[in-house]
Amino acid sequence: MPAPPAPKLDIYDIATHLWETADELRANSHLKAAEYAIPVLGLIFLKFADSRFTQLEARLAGKSTGRREIGKADYQAKGVLYLPNQSRFANLLHLKEGDNLGKAINDAMAAIEEENPALKGVLPRTYQSLTNSTLVSLLRSVNAILGNLEGDAFGKVYEYFLGKFAIAEGAKGGEYFTPTAIVRLIVEIIEPFSGKILDPACGSGGMFVQSAHFVEEHRNGKNGRLSIYGQERVDETVRLCKMNLAVHGLEGQVSQSNTYYENPFKAVGQFDYVMANPPFNVNKVDKAKLEGDPRFPFGLPKADNGNYIWIQVFYSALNARGRAGFVMANSAADAGGSELEIRKKLIANKAVDVIVAVGSNFFYTVTLPVTLWFLDRGKRGTEREDKVLFIDARKIFRQIDRAHRDWLPAQIEFLANIARLYRGEKPETADGSAEGIKATFPDGVYVDVPGLCAVASVDSIGKKQGWSLNPGRFVGVAVAKDDGVDFRVRLEELDEELEKLNLEAAGLQERIAANVAELLG
Repeated sequence: MPAPPAPKLDIYDIATHLWETADELRANSHLKAAEYAIPVLGLIFLKFADSRFTQLEARLAGKSTGRREIGKADYQAKGVLYLPNQSRFANLLHLKEGDNLGKAINDAMAAIEEENPALKGVLPRTYQSLTNSTLVSLLRSVNAILGNLEGDAFGKVYEYFLGKFAIAEGAKGGEYFTPTAIVRLIVEIIEPFSGKILDPACGSGGMFVQSAHFVEEHRNGKNGRLSIYGQERVDETVRLCKMNLAVHGLEGQVSQSNTYYENPFKAVGQFDYVMANPPFNVNKVDKAKLEGDPRFPFGLPKADNGNYIWIQVFYSALNARGRAGFVMANSAADAGGSELEIRKKLIANKAVDVIVAVGSNFFYTVTLPVTLWFLDRGKRGTEREDKVLFIDARKIFRQIDRAHRDWLPAQIEFLANIARLYRGEKPETADGSAEGIKATFPDGVYVDVPGLCAVASVDSIGKKQGWSLNPGRFVGVAVAKDDGVDFRVRLEELDEELEKLNLEAAGLQERIAANVAELLG
C-alpha cells in the first residue's frame, strides 16, 4: 500500500511562524526593527544558499574522478552559489555558544562574497551587534522552520519578511518595498514576456521578482527571458535588492545612483518594459542639472515637484514597442500649470494606455489612495491608438486589518482582465476570476461599466475633461439597485433609531457627570 502523500507546506504559515519567533527575539533585544532586518534577511539568504548547495552537492557526489575533482566551477555552472566550508549553515549551528558567533557569521558572509564576485559588498556584516544568545536562537529557528523548504519557497519567505519589516519601519520601509498586490497588478497589465526591463527606483527589487514569476507562469514551452536593470539611491537598499534577486535565482545589473541626475544605462529608447514605484511629490530637485537631458522630451516642470520628472524618465526609456507601469500620486492626474502642459503632450503622443485608481490603505507608509499609470508606445497603429482605458478599483479590495488592504489573486486577475478585454486579448481565469468576468462582461468583450471602467478618446480627454487623467471623471458611479424599500418609511425608521441613540447618549452623559462629581467630591 503506497504511503500517504506528505502534507502540503503552507509557505505563509511557515513564514509567519519564523517572523513571530524572530520578532520575539528582537523585542527582547536592544535593537530597532531597522537594525534587525538586514541580519535576519541575511540568515534567510544563507539558509537558501546552503539548501541549494547541499542539493547539488548530493547530485554531484560520485562524479569526480582521479583526473578531475568537483569544484567551484561545477556549482556556478548550475547557477548555484559556491559555499566554502566555513559558510555552511550546519557548521555555524555547531559553534559553541561561548564562541564569537557574530564574528563567525560575518566571516562566513565574507567568504561567500570572496567565492562569488557578483555578491561582492552585498551580504550583511553586522552580526556582532547581536548577542550570542540571540544569534543561537535565530540560527536554530531559521534552520528548524525553513529546513524543508526548496527553491522559490525561500523567495516567498524573504519577500514576506521584507513586507513585515517595511510595516515595522514605517516611512523608511516604504522606500524599499512596494506591496506585492500592487506589483502583481502592474506586471499582469504590462505583461513582460521577454526583453529588457528597467526599474529606476527599484528598492528591494519586487518588480523584478514578480516579472520573473509572470514569465515562468506564461512560458508555455517558450524561452521567455528578462534582462534586469535597476537604479537605487540608497546603498543598503541596493544590497537588499541583490540579495532578493539571488534568493529568487535571478541576476541583474543594479546601479547605486540618483536617477534624477544619473543615467548609467543610457536608457533613452532602450527598454521593452519599465516598472516603478517612485517617491511622490519630491521637492528641491536641481532642475538646472537636468537642462538638455534627452530623458525629458516634453520639458521640465516649473513646479517644485518631481512627479513629472519621474513620468518622463519612464516614458523616455521605452523603445518603440515598450510598455511601462508605475505608481503615481493621485494629484499628478489633475496637476495644472507646466505639469498640465507636459501631460497634454504625453496624452497627445498617444502613449497613455490605462489608468487605474487604487483605494486608500494599500501602502504601509501612506493611507492616501494612489493611481497606477500604464504607457504603451506600441499601441500606435492599433484600434487603441486614440483611446485610454480608465478603471476605478477603489471599491475592490480585501481588508487585512484596520489599517491595511490588498487584493486577492482573483481580484488582481479580474482587474487585469479588464485591460486584456480592452486590448482584444483572451481573459485569464487561473486565479478564480471567471465568475466575476462572466457576470460583468457576459458577451466576453469589453464594454464600459458605470462605476468600474470606461474608455475615452484622446479628443474627449482634452475637450471635455481638460486633459485630466482622473478615472473618477470618466467612470462615473455604479447604478444603484432598487432594494424595494420605501424611502419615506426607511427615513422614519432611521429617525426613530437616532432619537433612541440620542436618549441613551444623554443618559450616559449624566452618569459620567455624576461619577466625576463623586470622584472630585
